[in-house]
Amino acid sequence: MTLKKKVGRLMIAGFYGKTVSDKIKHLIHTYHIGGIILFVRNIGTPAEILELTRNLQKEAKAAGYEKPLLICLDQENGTVRRISEGATAVPGAMLLGATHNPKHAYQAGIVTGKELKALGINWNLAPVVDINNNPENPVIGVRSFGEQANDVAEMAKQFMLGMRKAGILSTLKHFPGHGDTNVDSHRDLPVIDHDLKRLHEVELVPFKECIANGADAVMSAHVYFPALEKEPNVPATLSRAVITGLLREELGFDGVITTDCMEMDAIINGIGTVKGCVKALEAGADMVMVSHGYTMQEQVVLELTAALERGEISELQIDQSIARIERMMSNNISWADIEATQEVEAFIGSQEHYDEMKAIYRNGITEVGEKGVLIQGKTKVLVVYPADDYSAIAEDLHIANSALAEELKAVHEHVEAWEIDLSHYEEGLVDLVQKLETCDHVVVLTSNAARAKEQQKLVAQLIDSGKPVDVIAIRIPYDAALFPKANRRICTYEFTPTACEVVAEALIGQTAVNGKLPVTLGIYKNLN
Repeated sequence: MTLKKKVGRLMIAGFYGKTVSDKIKHLIHTYHIGGIILFVRNIGTPAEILELTRNLQKEAKAAGYEKPLLICLDQENGTVRRISEGATAVPGAMLLGATHNPKHAYQAGIVTGKELKALGINWNLAPVVDINNNPENPVIGVRSFGEQANDVAEMAKQFMLGMRKAGILSTLKHFPGHGDTNVDSHRDLPVIDHDLKRLHEVELVPFKECIANGADAVMSAHVYFPALEKEPNVPATLSRAVITGLLREELGFDGVITTDCMEMDAIINGIGTVKGCVKALEAGADMVMVSHGYTMQEQVVLELTAALERGEISELQIDQSIARIERMMSNNISWADIEATQEVEAFIGSQEHYDEMKAIYRNGITEVGEKGVLIQGKTKVLVVYPADDYSAIAEDLHIANSALAEELKAVHEHVEAWEIDLSHYEEGLVDLVQKLETCDHVVVLTSNAARAKEQQKLVAQLIDSGKPVDVIAIRIPYDAALFPKANRRICTYEFTPTACEVVAEALIGQTAVNGKLPVTLGIYKNLN
């Protein structure tokens, strides 16, 4: 095997399109890249996904791969869910945390794993084991199971074990913890100033628990930890003290370590992607992820090869990383399994999976405070929702904020939906006031209102109208603390169709929601 192909085994690359592109073919045939990461841009129907993954593996076999490609994605569920069409909606982490029942996390892991495996995906970049102990975190939030270290550890472990039962590899992210930040590493370099004692008592607890239970892989965080890395502004991904010293040696993890995407701003605006990938391998990572740019991907392979030839990275280290990757794959991924999967399995998006997950949604969606009046049979309801937007770059926008209005229309006769563009709030207010005159009951969706003054003004004005106003926090639950005078306050933690369906049923009294908050409500410091 040439050095370029050895180095290529350590790369995870993304591409554009729902069919195998010429660029990704080139990376497979020329460099034997080890993994492919899929995003929404690659995802179609289940049949299209299976055809894509099978064709990727056919290219790998034709290129002379001894073992199949790793094909991965972020199917965390909830707000970060790359596959939606035709697949079962599985509750995301914070909704699972709100059930306070680890068995539900295990069930969710099994269903997620079964459906991914049947579509030719063998590696899930989940679970998120970050602890959301900072309400101002713009990138983790509801992707976390909650704010208590031991609860997060148990939920994450069970989700991981459920996926393992289904034959899917898992990934703990983002090491050594991205929960207590107020900066999104897609945009800048976050800093966590906690000392080592605190990190061991809080942030590292879920990692330790999952590693003790056989975690397959760990993803590094583009976050700077001064207590761990003495050189200023070196993110964990590039820190030998963190990757080798803490994760490998102190915590004893001998599975695969992958970086987060090396095209995120925390890397690009510092050392740069190409040099950053070299530095990540020098730090002890086994795989580097370059998710988007083909030119950058090729440059990375060539520069890693040059670094190997210069002696900056040893061939022994490359061989050890390849051995870890092959060991991770050995029990779950084979050419025989890939070639045996010809058609989409009937259980993908099945009624059985839907029923099983809907029961979990009922046990996780949370009503806060006293329960107000239900929507009655002849009541005219106005559903007000903000225009679709990202909470964080990692989220998927293929789920629309209008979903709750559609679900409520399915169970109640008199429903009108009203989308409001909060960037032009004053312009839309006159029309909204007129709409209020024709309705009896208001349901308003909030999306991170604790960070958005216009949303707060909107809800306050609706409540001041004197109509019963139900506030549905469709992302972060902290919104519920802002509106104590609302008729009802319900936290869904996500805006997936099944979550909206359960809320619609709860608003008319057709079902009960039984979740309990996995975080402490409070108002953001910057609003005081």
